[in-house]
Amino acid sequence: MGSINTSEKQLVDTTPIWVDGDAQLAELCSRWRTQSAVALDTEFMRSRTFYPQPALVQIGDGKHCYLIDNLAIDNLEPLKELLQDTRVVKIMHSCSEDLETLDRLLGAIPDPIFDTQIAAAISGMGAGLGYAATVSQLLQIDLPKSETRSDWLQRPLSDSQKNYAALDVAWLPFVYGILLKQLRQQGRLDWLWEDCTAMVAAARQPEPPEQYYLKVKGAWRLRQNQLAVLQDLCAWREREARARNMPRNHLLKENVCLALAQNMPKYLATLAQPGLEGKTLRRYGETLLEIIARAAERDNPPARLPQPLNREQGEVLKLLRKKVSELAEAAGLPAEILVRKKELEVLVQAPQPQLEGRLTGWRRAVVGEPLLQELEELKR
Repeated sequence: MGSINTSEKQLVDTTPIWVDGDAQLAELCSRWRTQSAVALDTEFMRSRTFYPQPALVQIGDGKHCYLIDNLAIDNLEPLKELLQDTRVVKIMHSCSEDLETLDRLLGAIPDPIFDTQIAAAISGMGAGLGYAATVSQLLQIDLPKSETRSDWLQRPLSDSQKNYAALDVAWLPFVYGILLKQLRQQGRLDWLWEDCTAMVAAARQPEPPEQYYLKVKGAWRLRQNQLAVLQDLCAWREREARARNMPRNHLLKENVCLALAQNMPKYLATLAQPGLEGKTLRRYGETLLEIIARAAERDNPPARLPQPLNREQGEVLKLLRKKVSELAEAAGLPAEILVRKKELEVLVQAPQPQLEGRLTGWRRAVVGEPLLQELEELKR
């Protein structure tokens, strides 16, 4: 698809430049805001917390690689202003967690973004390509993977960590240049901007706690009053996990929430079960009983969830997935980026199938309308 020559590679100094002063950051951000695009990445830790713990922000300007020590800098406002400057494209790769990290650090989501993983998929390179694989395919440069499990909150960082972090942004501007050109030639650049804009919008409006019950496996088996209990338990768990900054499952596992909704216990003695015992039971038992009792009497329980597809619907799903594969091959696209399995299931189960969500954008003509036509023919 493309590559850069030896002289272009030599223009990039991959030596990490450490940034840990307010004045230094302000001066750099002022300079970067004169560019049309900068590469952006983060390092964070998340093993025992709900939110990512921001540990480092990397910026690449096509010539140098900068490591911003957010733990040492008091005034990060210039960085926030850079990320919100819509005149500067922020080049990132597979950036959903990075967006969450930056929102946690700065209270801001970068805009606009150019996600090179999405761009690679839309250009036909394949779905879900990692950064190293993308750089290897486009630039014929092999990147090390030695620090993927590092402790990024430690100080000082090792030279190996710094070099690894710098390389995460060193080649992104060149990947961006190649993919930008390719998407323009294919007439698909608008597709990329549409998907990246949707990602920014989703990051700005996280899913409300009241929707988390929909993710619980087996919830379709529950009656409406049981679903109300599950909805309120999951919403409580989400809020409590956020407030205490701890992983959801460290607080209460999903299968425990489902069991409580099924059984709706009324007493502490019947509340106890594997995953809800000891200190957890003593701390939250009364609260959980109150949630269960109140939710069971709600006069506005959620509607029952769709059952898994029956055999006939399963056969229709297979035919639709085959159609998606044909459409993807004809367009030179990975099938995974066209439509999700859940979206196909919704179409199969709907009495009057309609195109919603992602299928109302560029995917409408590419895959949405052909799928509706296929469904009509199958009904005949």
